[in-house]
Amino acid sequence: MKNNPKILVSGGGTGGHIFPAIAIANELKDKLPDAEISFVGALGRMEMEKVPMAGYPITGLWISGFQRRLTFKNLMFPFKVIFSFIKARRIIRKFKPDVAIGTGGYASGPLLYAASGKNIPTLIHEQNAFPGITNKLLAKSVDKVCVSYPNMEKYFPKDKIIITGNPIRKEIRNIVPTRKESIDFFGLSESKKTLLIVGGSQGAQKINIAVAENLKTILKLGIQIIWQTGSSTLEIAKDAAVGHKDIVIHEFIHRMDMAYAACDFIISRAGAIAIAEIIAAKKSAIFIPLPSAAEDHQTKNAMSLVDGKAGLIVKESDSISELPVSLEKLVKDEKLQSTIIDNLAQFSHPNAATDIANEVISLINE
Repeated sequence: MKNNPKILVSGGGTGGHIFPAIAIANELKDKLPDAEISFVGALGRMEMEKVPMAGYPITGLWISGFQRRLTFKNLMFPFKVIFSFIKARRIIRKFKPDVAIGTGGYASGPLLYAASGKNIPTLIHEQNAFPGITNKLLAKSVDKVCVSYPNMEKYFPKDKIIITGNPIRKEIRNIVPTRKESIDFFGLSESKKTLLIVGGSQGAQKINIAVAENLKTILKLGIQIIWQTGSSTLEIAKDAAVGHKDIVIHEFIHRMDMAYAACDFIISRAGAIAIAEIIAAKKSAIFIPLPSAAEDHQTKNAMSLVDGKAGLIVKESDSISELPVSLEKLVKDEKLQSTIIDNLAQFSHPNAATDIANEVISLINE
């Protein structure tokens, strides 16, 4: 192993790209304490805040996505790509990385393309069952492609694919709190089954409205609820919950390890990290994918589990009418719950961050 290896990481735009990138960086730092790790992101995107909070330096590129309609931003897009590629080459020339890693997002395209052009070893990680355009474009030029789902040969060269799964937070990968501790933390009853409702860190307006419309019907199932709403529909949830003591509402849940330990069932979006955490927590879930997600990738993520009998799915457009039906089916059928939990094992990759880090280290050694 080279002394003090230098590692460039790029991933951003959404938490689904950023947090796996940080998890990989953290794992590499544990394995290679002397490594110098630096990030490249897109100016104005959330990685420019989240990465420094995780303790890593980051340089921003002037890059954004391509809009599907004629706009001034689209006219600027070719110039942004050119300037970002030039800046990426300067970063590489100055930093002299031993390896470059991309986890998707606008900035990883110019960086990984420039790195591969300089014969620097490169690896990309794809979180979703349907890859983003950046990773699809990079696949031919990079050395390794780490994926989270099987059957990705239709998108990437077969000889480059390694199935690693999605890196998730250590506290979710190894949940320490007991069910009793977690139920007490939320002030709920240990004798009742618990439903956790999450729509991602920002909440999910359509999910919250569907739950609010059906709250009385849901509570007739004899369950209690931990409900993360996000900010936009917090008041709608509070109004719907008036007079019901078996509901705990939070705009944001900081202790998701407690939430997973406390719950028996989950209603969730189908982002890659949300699914990876549910798999790690071994919980039966109903997924309501965000239909506006790029290339409808959330539906494809959820369908991978549904096809493996490891989850249920409800379309957002049908959520008001179909959610209570699917939830009643899940809550009342203990055999279905057990089948889902057993089948989650085929999608489980508890050592994803370690496996990806090992692939990166092998590239450095080569």
